[in-house]
Amino acid sequence: MESKATAKFVRVSPRKTRLVARNVKGMPVEAAMNLLRFTPNKPAGVILGVVRSALANAEHNASMVVKEILVNEGPTWKRVMPRAQGRATNIHKRTSHITVILAEGQE
Repeated sequence: MESKATAKFVRVSPRKTRLVARNVKGMPVEAAMNLLRFTPNKPAGVILGVVRSALANAEHNASMVVKEILVNEGPTWKRVMPRAQGRATNIHKRTSHITVILAEGQE
């Protein structure tokens, strides 16, 4: 049985989020939650919330394993920053769509 949860339009860069997600993939849920709880990055807290939501969506959360974490790029907020001599530079504030899939497995 699989359980799934999604967080969309999260204000975290997908590239940075994938670095944290790669560490957790394939781990038992309890170990993954402990790792995320003590990882000092913003994406770790967001992924922890999505893992908790997927665990709550599961009917039987006896021995679940993080089967897959998908981090896709969401829409980019485009901003402009004024610079010297009347110029301006673009700022891209990236967002992410995070999907966590849990499956029953052995610990």
